[in-house]
Amino acid sequence: MDDPKVSPLSKHPTLRTPSSSSSSSASSSSSSSSSLLNLPPNMSRSSLDLETLTPSRHIDRMINSNHYQSPSRTIYSDRFIPSRSGSNFALFDISTPTNSPGDGGREDHSSAYATLLRAALFGPDAGVVPPVTPEKRSLPMSPPSRNIFRYKTETRRSMHSLAPFGFDDNVPGVNHSPVKTPRKVPRSPYKVLDAPALQDDFYLNLVDWSSHNLLAVGLDNCVYLWNACSSKVTKLCDLGIDDSVCSVGWAQRGTHLAVGTSNGKVQIWDASRCRRVRTMEGHRLRVGALAWSSSLLSSGSRDKSILQRDIRAQEDFVSKLSGHKSEVCGLKWSYDNRELASGGNDNRLFVWNQHSTQPVLKYCEHTAAVKAIAWSPHLHGLLASGGGTADRCIRFWNTTTNSHLSCMDTGSQVCNLVWSKNVNELVSTHGYSQNQIIVWRYPTMSKLATLTGHTYRVLYLAISPDGQTIVTGAGDETLRFWNVFPSPKSQNTESEIGASSFGRTVIR
Repeated sequence: MDDPKVSPLSKHPTLRTPSSSSSSSASSSSSSSSSLLNLPPNMSRSSLDLETLTPSRHIDRMINSNHYQSPSRTIYSDRFIPSRSGSNFALFDISTPTNSPGDGGREDHSSAYATLLRAALFGPDAGVVPPVTPEKRSLPMSPPSRNIFRYKTETRRSMHSLAPFGFDDNVPGVNHSPVKTPRKVPRSPYKVLDAPALQDDFYLNLVDWSSHNLLAVGLDNCVYLWNACSSKVTKLCDLGIDDSVCSVGWAQRGTHLAVGTSNGKVQIWDASRCRRVRTMEGHRLRVGALAWSSSLLSSGSRDKSILQRDIRAQEDFVSKLSGHKSEVCGLKWSYDNRELASGGNDNRLFVWNQHSTQPVLKYCEHTAAVKAIAWSPHLHGLLASGGGTADRCIRFWNTTTNSHLSCMDTGSQVCNLVWSKNVNELVSTHGYSQNQIIVWRYPTMSKLATLTGHTYRVLYLAISPDGQTIVTGAGDETLRFWNVFPSPKSQNTESEIGASSFGRTVIR
Protein backbone atom coordinates (compact mmCIF):
# COMPACT_ATOMS: atom_id res chain seq x y z
CA MET A 1 0.00 0.00 0.00
CA ASP A 2 2.91 2.38 0.73
CA ASP A 3 4.53 1.54 -2.61
CA PRO A 4 4.54 4.80 -4.63
CA LYS A 5 4.36 2.85 -7.90
CA VAL A 6 0.95 1.40 -7.11
CA SER A 7 -1.83 3.81 -8.31
CA PRO A 8 -5.39 2.77 -9.02
CA LEU A 9 -5.80 5.27 -11.87
CA SER A 10 -2.54 4.43 -13.57
CA LYS A 11 -2.66 0.66 -13.19
CA HIS A 12 -6.31 0.22 -14.11
CA PRO A 13 -7.35 3.01 -16.48
CA THR A 14 -10.30 1.03 -17.81
CA LEU A 15 -12.14 0.77 -14.53
CA ARG A 16 -15.70 2.20 -14.92
CA THR A 17 -19.22 1.33 -13.96
CA PRO A 18 -20.58 -1.45 -16.23
CA SER A 19 -23.45 -0.40 -18.49
CA SER A 20 -25.05 -3.79 -19.31
CA SER A 21 -24.36 -7.00 -17.26
CA SER A 22 -26.21 -9.42 -15.07
CA SER A 23 -26.32 -9.14 -11.33
CA SER A 24 -24.08 -12.14 -10.97
CA SER A 25 -21.43 -10.71 -13.23
CA ALA A 26 -21.73 -7.41 -11.38
CA SER A 27 -21.16 -9.12 -8.06
CA SER A 28 -18.28 -11.10 -9.42
CA SER A 29 -16.68 -8.09 -10.94
CA SER A 30 -17.22 -6.25 -7.71
CA SER A 31 -15.46 -8.92 -5.74
CA SER A 32 -12.68 -9.04 -8.26
CA SER A 33 -12.33 -5.31 -8.21
CA SER A 34 -12.16 -5.29 -4.46
CA SER A 35 -9.30 -7.67 -4.62
CA LEU A 36 -7.48 -5.44 -7.03
CA LEU A 37 -7.87 -2.30 -4.89
CA ASN A 38 -5.67 -1.78 -1.89
CA LEU A 39 -8.19 -0.30 0.55
CA PRO A 40 -7.81 0.51 4.22
CA PRO A 41 -9.41 -1.93 6.59
CA ASN A 42 -12.04 0.58 7.72
CA MET A 43 -13.23 1.48 4.12
CA SER A 44 -15.68 -0.69 2.23
CA ARG A 45 -15.93 -0.97 -1.53
CA SER A 46 -19.51 0.32 -1.50
CA SER A 47 -18.43 3.67 -0.06
CA LEU A 48 -16.11 4.34 -2.99
CA ASP A 49 -17.79 6.06 -5.99
CA LEU A 50 -15.88 5.09 -9.08
CA GLU A 51 -17.81 7.66 -11.14
CA THR A 52 -16.07 10.55 -9.43
CA LEU A 53 -12.70 8.94 -10.05
CA THR A 54 -13.22 8.69 -13.76
CA PRO A 55 -10.40 10.63 -15.46
CA SER A 56 -12.68 12.15 -18.12
CA ARG A 57 -15.10 13.51 -15.49
CA HIS A 58 -12.21 14.93 -13.53
CA ILE A 59 -10.96 16.76 -16.58
CA ASP A 60 -14.46 18.02 -17.45
CA ARG A 61 -14.83 19.36 -13.96
CA MET A 62 -11.57 21.27 -14.30
CA ILE A 63 -12.57 22.72 -17.68
CA ASN A 64 -16.09 23.67 -16.61
CA SER A 65 -15.07 24.95 -13.23
CA ASN A 66 -16.93 28.25 -13.88
CA HIS A 67 -20.23 26.35 -14.04
CA TYR A 68 -19.57 24.22 -11.02
CA GLN A 69 -21.00 25.73 -7.86
CA SER A 70 -19.45 24.59 -4.69
CA PRO A 71 -21.70 24.79 -1.66
CA SER A 72 -18.76 25.88 0.48
CA ARG A 73 -17.77 29.06 -1.44
CA THR A 74 -19.36 31.98 -3.32
CA ILE A 75 -18.65 32.43 -7.01
CA TYR A 76 -17.69 35.98 -8.10
CA SER A 77 -17.62 37.09 -11.72
CA ASP A 78 -16.31 40.12 -13.65
CA ARG A 79 -19.50 40.29 -15.75
CA PHE A 80 -22.22 42.82 -14.84
CA ILE A 81 -25.75 41.68 -15.60
CA PRO A 82 -28.20 44.54 -14.92
CA SER A 83 -31.45 43.92 -13.17
CA ARG A 84 -34.37 44.10 -15.58
CA SER A 85 -37.07 44.34 -12.96
CA GLY A 86 -37.49 48.06 -13.71
CA SER A 87 -37.31 47.77 -17.50
CA ASN A 88 -40.29 48.81 -19.56
CA PHE A 89 -40.54 46.09 -22.21
CA ALA A 90 -44.03 47.12 -23.25
CA LEU A 91 -42.62 50.30 -24.78
CA PHE A 92 -41.12 48.37 -27.71
CA ASP A 93 -43.75 45.60 -27.84
CA ILE A 94 -41.53 43.11 -26.02
CA SER A 95 -43.17 40.60 -23.81
CA THR A 96 -42.97 41.79 -20.25
CA PRO A 97 -41.31 39.40 -17.77
CA THR A 98 -43.53 38.09 -15.04
CA ASN A 99 -43.37 40.43 -12.09
CA SER A 100 -43.92 39.70 -8.50
CA PRO A 101 -47.04 41.07 -6.80
CA GLY A 102 -44.93 43.84 -5.30
CA ASP A 103 -44.17 45.29 -8.79
CA GLY A 104 -47.80 46.10 -9.58
CA GLY A 105 -47.43 49.68 -8.31
CA ARG A 106 -44.44 50.27 -10.60
CA GLU A 107 -46.43 49.16 -13.63
CA ASP A 108 -49.29 51.49 -12.76
CA HIS A 109 -46.96 54.48 -12.43
CA SER A 110 -45.08 53.76 -15.66
CA SER A 111 -48.07 52.99 -17.89
CA ALA A 112 -48.95 56.66 -18.48
CA TYR A 113 -45.31 57.52 -19.13
CA ALA A 114 -44.95 54.59 -21.54
CA THR A 115 -48.01 55.68 -23.54
CA LEU A 116 -46.76 59.24 -23.75
CA LEU A 117 -43.23 58.29 -24.73
CA ARG A 118 -44.37 55.71 -27.30
CA ALA A 119 -46.61 58.27 -28.97
CA ALA A 120 -43.80 60.83 -28.98
CA LEU A 121 -41.24 58.47 -30.51
CA PHE A 122 -43.31 56.38 -32.90
CA GLY A 123 -46.45 58.44 -33.46
CA PRO A 124 -49.95 58.26 -32.06
CA ASP A 125 -50.71 55.00 -33.93
CA ALA A 126 -47.72 53.07 -32.59
CA GLY A 127 -49.71 51.30 -29.90
CA VAL A 128 -52.70 50.49 -32.14
CA VAL A 129 -52.56 47.15 -33.97
CA PRO A 130 -54.52 47.28 -37.23
CA PRO A 131 -57.10 44.55 -37.80
CA VAL A 132 -55.82 41.51 -39.69
CA THR A 133 -57.63 41.10 -42.99
CA PRO A 134 -57.86 37.70 -44.72
CA GLU A 135 -55.24 38.78 -47.24
CA LYS A 136 -52.77 39.66 -44.49
CA ARG A 137 -53.22 36.74 -42.14
CA SER A 138 -50.28 34.88 -43.59
CA LEU A 139 -48.04 37.93 -43.29
CA PRO A 140 -46.29 38.71 -40.01
CA MET A 141 -47.19 41.85 -38.13
CA SER A 142 -44.82 44.74 -38.71
CA PRO A 143 -44.52 47.93 -36.64
CA PRO A 144 -45.16 51.32 -38.26
CA SER A 145 -42.53 52.10 -40.87
CA ARG A 146 -40.87 54.90 -38.97
CA ASN A 147 -37.19 54.98 -38.26
CA ILE A 148 -36.40 57.67 -35.73
CA PHE A 149 -32.66 57.28 -36.37
CA ARG A 150 -32.91 57.63 -40.15
CA TYR A 151 -30.77 60.40 -41.61
CA LYS A 152 -32.66 62.92 -43.71
CA THR A 153 -32.21 66.46 -44.92
CA GLU A 154 -33.43 68.95 -42.36
CA THR A 155 -35.94 71.56 -43.50
CA ARG A 156 -36.71 74.89 -41.89
CA ARG A 157 -39.21 74.43 -39.10
CA SER A 158 -40.91 76.76 -36.69
CA MET A 159 -40.12 76.85 -33.01
CA HIS A 160 -43.38 75.00 -32.36
CA SER A 161 -42.17 72.03 -34.41
CA LEU A 162 -39.15 71.67 -32.13
CA ALA A 163 -41.34 70.68 -29.23
CA PRO A 164 -40.49 67.18 -27.92
CA PHE A 165 -44.01 65.92 -28.62
CA GLY A 166 -44.52 67.45 -32.08
CA PHE A 167 -47.92 68.62 -33.18
CA ASP A 168 -50.03 65.77 -31.86
CA ASP A 169 -52.86 67.29 -29.85
CA ASN A 170 -54.10 63.88 -28.75
CA VAL A 171 -51.23 63.24 -26.37
CA PRO A 172 -52.67 63.76 -22.90
CA GLY A 173 -51.07 66.10 -20.41
CA VAL A 174 -49.07 68.09 -22.94
CA ASN A 175 -49.62 71.78 -23.70
CA HIS A 176 -49.05 72.35 -27.42
CA SER A 177 -49.39 76.13 -27.51
CA PRO A 178 -46.50 77.67 -29.48
CA VAL A 179 -43.82 79.51 -27.57
CA LYS A 180 -44.11 83.24 -28.17
CA THR A 181 -40.90 85.02 -29.05
CA PRO A 182 -40.10 87.97 -26.79
CA ARG A 183 -41.37 91.24 -28.18
CA LYS A 184 -38.59 93.58 -29.29
CA VAL A 185 -38.69 97.06 -27.79
CA PRO A 186 -36.67 99.76 -29.62
CA ARG A 187 -33.79 100.83 -27.43
CA SER A 188 -33.64 104.38 -28.78
CA PRO A 189 -36.22 107.19 -28.73
CA TYR A 190 -37.77 108.03 -32.09
CA LYS A 191 -38.01 111.73 -31.20
CA VAL A 192 -36.25 114.11 -28.82
CA LEU A 193 -37.57 117.54 -27.88
CA ASP A 194 -35.52 120.19 -26.13
CA ALA A 195 -37.37 121.50 -23.09
CA PRO A 196 -35.45 124.45 -21.63
CA ALA A 197 -36.03 125.17 -17.95
CA LEU A 198 -37.69 121.80 -17.27
CA GLN A 199 -37.24 121.60 -13.51
CA ASP A 200 -35.33 118.83 -11.79
CA ASP A 201 -37.76 118.50 -8.87
CA PHE A 202 -38.97 115.07 -7.74
CA TYR A 203 -42.22 116.39 -6.22
CA LEU A 204 -43.57 118.09 -9.37
CA ASN A 205 -45.67 116.68 -12.23
CA LEU A 206 -45.01 118.78 -15.32
CA VAL A 207 -45.94 116.50 -18.28
CA ASP A 208 -49.32 115.07 -19.33
CA TRP A 209 -50.75 113.68 -22.62
CA SER A 210 -54.39 114.32 -23.54
CA SER A 211 -56.92 112.08 -25.27
CA HIS A 212 -56.80 114.54 -28.20
CA ASN A 213 -53.07 113.81 -28.69
CA LEU A 214 -51.85 117.09 -27.18
CA LEU A 215 -48.84 117.07 -24.89
CA ALA A 216 -48.79 119.68 -22.11
CA VAL A 217 -45.43 120.64 -20.61
CA GLY A 218 -44.77 123.09 -17.79
CA LEU A 219 -41.55 125.05 -18.32
CA ASP A 220 -40.77 127.49 -15.55
CA ASN A 221 -43.75 129.88 -15.46
CA CYS A 222 -45.25 128.87 -18.83
CA VAL A 223 -47.29 125.97 -20.22
CA TYR A 224 -46.70 124.76 -23.78
CA LEU A 225 -48.80 122.42 -25.90
CA TRP A 226 -47.18 120.13 -28.47
CA ASN A 227 -49.42 118.56 -31.10
CA ALA A 228 -48.26 114.97 -31.68
CA CYS A 229 -49.95 114.86 -35.10
CA SER A 230 -48.54 118.06 -36.58
CA SER A 231 -45.59 118.70 -34.22
CA LYS A 232 -46.92 122.22 -33.77
CA VAL A 233 -46.01 124.00 -30.52
CA THR A 234 -48.44 126.42 -28.87
CA LYS A 235 -47.86 128.58 -25.80
CA LEU A 236 -50.94 128.19 -23.63
CA CYS A 237 -50.23 130.51 -20.70
CA ASP A 238 -47.69 132.59 -18.83
CA LEU A 239 -48.13 132.87 -15.06
CA GLY A 240 -45.80 135.82 -14.67
CA ILE A 241 -42.53 136.34 -12.91
CA ASP A 242 -43.96 135.83 -9.41
CA ASP A 243 -45.42 132.38 -10.06
CA SER A 244 -44.34 129.08 -11.63
CA VAL A 245 -45.95 125.88 -12.91
CA CYS A 246 -45.83 122.94 -10.49
CA SER A 247 -48.27 120.48 -12.11
CA VAL A 248 -50.42 119.95 -15.20
CA GLY A 249 -53.30 117.54 -15.73
CA TRP A 250 -55.71 116.94 -18.61
CA ALA A 251 -59.39 116.28 -18.09
CA GLN A 252 -60.56 112.92 -19.38
CA ARG A 253 -62.29 114.46 -22.40
CA GLY A 254 -59.06 116.18 -23.35
CA THR A 255 -60.38 119.71 -23.78
CA HIS A 256 -59.57 121.30 -20.42
CA LEU A 257 -56.21 121.49 -18.68
CA ALA A 258 -55.65 122.06 -14.97
CA VAL A 259 -52.51 123.93 -13.96
CA GLY A 260 -51.21 123.89 -10.37
CA THR A 261 -49.05 126.83 -9.35
CA SER A 262 -46.43 127.59 -6.75
CA ASN A 263 -48.81 130.11 -5.10
CA GLY A 264 -51.27 127.33 -4.18
CA LYS A 265 -53.81 128.13 -6.92
CA VAL A 266 -55.35 125.85 -9.55
CA GLN A 267 -56.21 127.30 -12.97
CA ILE A 268 -58.55 125.68 -15.50
CA TRP A 269 -57.76 126.38 -19.17
CA ASP A 270 -59.72 125.67 -22.34
CA ALA A 271 -57.03 124.31 -24.63
CA SER A 272 -59.03 124.60 -27.81
CA ARG A 273 -59.46 128.36 -27.30
CA CYS A 274 -56.28 129.01 -25.26
CA ARG A 275 -58.46 130.76 -22.68
CA ARG A 276 -58.51 130.51 -18.90
CA VAL A 277 -61.90 129.36 -17.58
CA ARG A 278 -61.44 129.91 -13.84
CA THR A 279 -58.99 130.10 -10.96
CA MET A 280 -59.58 128.14 -7.74
CA GLU A 281 -57.90 128.70 -4.41
CA GLY A 282 -57.76 126.76 -1.16
CA HIS A 283 -54.16 125.60 -0.75
CA ARG A 284 -51.61 127.62 1.18
CA LEU A 285 -48.56 126.17 -0.58
CA ARG A 286 -47.62 124.86 -4.01
CA VAL A 287 -49.87 122.37 -5.81
CA GLY A 288 -47.67 119.54 -7.11
CA ALA A 289 -50.25 116.84 -7.92
CA LEU A 290 -53.51 116.83 -9.92
CA ALA A 291 -55.99 114.06 -10.83
CA TRP A 292 -59.30 114.18 -12.74
CA SER A 293 -62.42 112.06 -12.24
CA SER A 294 -65.04 113.21 -14.74
CA SER A 295 -65.94 116.74 -13.57
CA LEU A 296 -64.22 116.26 -10.20
CA LEU A 297 -60.65 117.55 -9.84
CA SER A 298 -58.38 116.50 -6.95
CA SER A 299 -55.37 118.63 -6.05
CA GLY A 300 -52.53 117.71 -3.68
CA SER A 301 -50.35 120.31 -2.04
CA ARG A 302 -47.30 120.91 0.02
CA ASP A 303 -49.67 121.93 2.82
CA LYS A 304 -50.35 118.14 3.31
CA SER A 305 -54.00 118.35 2.19
CA ILE A 306 -56.03 117.11 -0.78
CA LEU A 307 -58.91 119.25 -2.06
CA GLN A 308 -61.81 117.86 -4.04
CA ARG A 309 -63.09 120.38 -6.57
CA ASP A 310 -66.22 120.17 -8.70
CA ILE A 311 -65.68 122.53 -11.60
CA ARG A 312 -69.46 122.80 -12.05
CA ALA A 313 -69.91 124.22 -8.55
CA GLN A 314 -69.28 127.80 -7.56
CA GLU A 315 -67.18 126.84 -4.54
CA ASP A 316 -63.45 126.43 -4.97
CA PHE A 317 -63.60 122.99 -3.35
CA VAL A 318 -66.33 120.70 -2.03
CA SER A 319 -64.31 118.65 0.46
CA LYS A 320 -60.90 118.45 2.09
CA LEU A 321 -59.03 115.19 2.64
CA SER A 322 -56.64 115.09 5.58
CA GLY A 323 -54.28 112.30 6.51
CA HIS A 324 -50.81 112.91 5.10
CA LYS A 325 -48.17 114.39 7.36
CA SER A 326 -46.01 115.79 4.57
CA GLU A 327 -46.30 117.05 1.00
CA VAL A 328 -48.71 115.20 -1.28
CA CYS A 329 -46.75 114.37 -4.45
CA GLY A 330 -48.78 111.59 -6.12
CA LEU A 331 -52.50 111.40 -7.02
CA LYS A 332 -54.35 108.91 -9.24
CA TRP A 333 -58.04 108.02 -9.68
CA SER A 334 -58.94 104.42 -10.52
CA TYR A 335 -60.39 103.67 -13.94
CA ASP A 336 -63.89 103.23 -12.53
CA ASN A 337 -63.56 106.61 -10.71
CA ARG A 338 -64.43 105.01 -7.37
CA GLU A 339 -61.07 105.14 -5.57
CA LEU A 340 -58.39 107.80 -5.24
CA ALA A 341 -54.83 106.81 -4.38
CA SER A 342 -52.48 109.39 -2.87
CA GLY A 343 -48.79 109.26 -2.07
CA GLY A 344 -46.80 111.62 0.09
CA ASN A 345 -43.38 112.58 1.30
CA ASP A 346 -44.34 110.91 4.59
CA ASN A 347 -43.74 107.51 2.90
CA ARG A 348 -47.47 106.74 3.06
CA LEU A 349 -49.86 105.43 0.43
CA PHE A 350 -53.53 106.13 1.12
CA VAL A 351 -56.71 105.05 -0.68
CA TRP A 352 -59.88 107.15 -0.49
CA ASN A 353 -63.38 106.60 -1.81
CA GLN A 354 -65.68 109.17 -3.40
CA HIS A 355 -67.27 110.31 -0.15
CA SER A 356 -64.60 109.82 2.52
CA THR A 357 -62.60 112.59 4.14
CA GLN A 358 -60.32 110.08 5.88
CA PRO A 359 -58.36 107.34 4.09
CA VAL A 360 -60.14 104.00 3.94
CA LEU A 361 -56.89 102.12 3.35
CA LYS A 362 -53.42 102.94 4.65
CA TYR A 363 -50.20 101.35 3.45
CA CYS A 364 -46.98 102.13 5.30
CA GLU A 365 -44.51 99.64 3.81
CA HIS A 366 -42.57 102.16 1.71
CA THR A 367 -39.50 103.72 3.31
CA ALA A 368 -39.29 106.81 1.07
CA ALA A 369 -41.59 109.30 -0.64
CA VAL A 370 -44.35 107.76 -2.75
CA LYS A 371 -44.80 109.71 -5.98
CA ALA A 372 -45.19 106.87 -8.50
CA ILE A 373 -48.79 105.54 -8.48
CA ALA A 374 -50.65 103.59 -11.19
CA TRP A 375 -53.96 101.71 -11.30
CA SER A 376 -54.20 98.62 -13.49
CA PRO A 377 -56.67 98.93 -16.39
CA HIS A 378 -56.84 95.12 -16.60
CA LEU A 379 -57.73 94.06 -13.05
CA HIS A 380 -60.09 95.88 -10.73
CA GLY A 381 -58.48 97.02 -7.49
CA LEU A 382 -54.87 96.34 -8.56
CA LEU A 383 -52.65 99.27 -7.54
CA ALA A 384 -48.91 99.77 -8.11
CA SER A 385 -46.75 102.21 -6.16
CA GLY A 386 -43.07 103.13 -6.16
CA GLY A 387 -40.79 104.53 -3.48
CA GLY A 388 -38.00 107.08 -3.60
CA THR A 389 -34.24 106.82 -3.15
CA ALA A 390 -34.26 105.11 0.24
CA ASP A 391 -36.93 102.60 -0.85
CA ARG A 392 -36.38 101.80 -4.58
CA CYS A 393 -39.24 99.27 -4.59
CA ILE A 394 -42.35 98.79 -6.69
CA ARG A 395 -45.17 97.33 -4.62
CA PHE A 396 -48.49 95.88 -5.72
CA TRP A 397 -51.69 96.06 -3.71
CA ASN A 398 -55.17 94.61 -3.96
CA THR A 399 -57.46 97.32 -2.65
CA THR A 400 -60.48 95.03 -2.90
CA THR A 401 -59.07 92.58 -0.36
CA ASN A 402 -56.77 95.13 1.34
CA SER A 403 -53.70 92.96 0.80
CA HIS A 404 -50.07 93.48 -0.19
CA LEU A 405 -49.41 91.29 -3.23
CA SER A 406 -45.72 91.57 -4.06
CA CYS A 407 -42.62 93.75 -4.00
CA MET A 408 -39.85 94.30 -6.56
CA ASP A 409 -36.58 96.00 -5.65
CA THR A 410 -35.56 98.01 -8.73
CA GLY A 411 -32.21 99.17 -7.39
CA SER A 412 -32.88 102.89 -7.95
CA GLN A 413 -35.31 105.68 -7.13
CA VAL A 414 -38.79 105.06 -8.60
CA CYS A 415 -40.10 108.33 -10.06
CA ASN A 416 -43.13 107.30 -12.16
CA LEU A 417 -45.30 104.34 -13.08
CA VAL A 418 -47.75 103.86 -15.94
CA TRP A 419 -49.69 100.78 -17.01
CA SER A 420 -50.20 99.74 -20.63
CA LYS A 421 -53.78 99.78 -21.87
CA ASN A 422 -53.10 97.14 -24.53
CA VAL A 423 -51.08 94.46 -22.71
CA ASN A 424 -50.52 93.52 -19.08
CA GLU A 425 -47.26 95.43 -18.79
CA LEU A 426 -46.08 98.58 -17.08
CA VAL A 427 -43.28 101.13 -17.34
CA SER A 428 -41.26 102.61 -14.52
CA THR A 429 -38.88 105.58 -14.71
CA HIS A 430 -36.00 105.95 -12.32
CA GLY A 431 -33.63 108.46 -10.82
CA TYR A 432 -30.62 107.86 -8.63
CA SER A 433 -28.52 106.22 -9.62
CA GLN A 434 -29.11 104.80 -13.11
CA ASN A 435 -31.69 107.18 -14.67
CA GLN A 436 -33.22 104.30 -16.64
CA ILE A 437 -36.64 103.38 -18.02
CA ILE A 438 -37.79 99.77 -17.51
CA VAL A 439 -40.58 97.89 -19.24
CA TRP A 440 -41.98 95.13 -17.03
CA ARG A 441 -44.25 92.17 -17.75
CA TYR A 442 -46.82 91.64 -15.02
CA PRO A 443 -47.24 89.57 -12.86
CA THR A 444 -43.85 87.88 -13.35
CA MET A 445 -42.11 91.30 -13.24
CA SER A 446 -39.62 90.14 -15.83
CA LYS A 447 -37.81 92.92 -17.67
CA LEU A 448 -38.74 93.31 -21.31
CA ALA A 449 -36.40 96.24 -21.91
CA THR A 450 -34.19 98.74 -20.12
CA LEU A 451 -33.98 102.08 -21.91
CA THR A 452 -31.28 104.63 -21.26
CA GLY A 453 -30.46 108.04 -22.68
CA HIS A 454 -31.37 110.58 -20.03
CA THR A 455 -28.46 111.98 -18.08
CA TYR A 456 -30.63 113.21 -15.17
CA ARG A 457 -33.42 111.65 -13.15
CA VAL A 458 -36.38 110.64 -15.30
CA LEU A 459 -38.94 112.60 -13.26
CA TYR A 460 -41.80 112.89 -15.75
CA LEU A 461 -43.78 110.30 -17.66
CA ALA A 462 -46.94 110.25 -19.79
CA ILE A 463 -48.52 107.78 -22.22
CA SER A 464 -50.10 108.46 -25.62
CA PRO A 465 -53.86 108.00 -26.11
CA ASP A 466 -53.32 104.94 -28.33
CA GLY A 467 -51.29 103.30 -25.54
CA GLN A 468 -48.22 102.60 -27.67
CA THR A 469 -45.88 105.51 -26.98
CA ILE A 470 -44.53 107.05 -23.81
CA VAL A 471 -42.81 110.38 -23.32
CA THR A 472 -40.24 110.90 -20.58
CA GLY A 473 -38.80 114.14 -19.21
CA ALA A 474 -35.76 114.77 -17.10
CA GLY A 475 -33.64 117.48 -15.55
CA ASP A 476 -31.39 117.27 -18.62
CA GLU A 477 -34.08 119.46 -20.24
CA THR A 478 -35.13 116.91 -22.86
CA LEU A 479 -38.35 115.08 -23.69
CA ARG A 480 -37.85 111.66 -25.27
CA PHE A 481 -40.49 109.62 -27.10
CA TRP A 482 -40.31 105.82 -27.02
CA ASN A 483 -42.33 103.10 -28.75
CA VAL A 484 -42.63 100.54 -25.96
CA PHE A 485 -46.11 98.94 -26.19
CA PRO A 486 -47.85 97.10 -29.05
CA SER A 487 -51.06 98.27 -30.64
CA PRO A 488 -54.28 96.68 -29.40
CA LYS A 489 -54.94 95.00 -32.78
CA SER A 490 -51.47 93.59 -33.49
CA GLN A 491 -49.76 93.00 -30.18
CA ASN A 492 -46.96 90.89 -31.64
CA THR A 493 -45.86 93.26 -34.41
CA GLU A 494 -43.31 95.98 -33.94
CA SER A 495 -44.62 99.48 -34.14
CA GLU A 496 -42.99 101.84 -36.58
CA ILE A 497 -44.93 104.91 -35.46
CA GLY A 498 -42.71 107.95 -35.38
CA ALA A 499 -39.75 106.31 -37.08
CA SER A 500 -40.00 108.65 -40.05
CA SER A 501 -40.13 111.73 -37.82
CA PHE A 502 -36.93 111.02 -35.91
CA GLY A 503 -35.16 114.19 -34.98
CA ARG A 504 -34.53 116.77 -32.33
CA THR A 505 -36.58 119.94 -32.08
CA VAL A 506 -37.32 122.59 -29.49
CA ILE A 507 -40.67 122.66 -27.71
CA ARG A 508 -40.61 126.44 -27.34
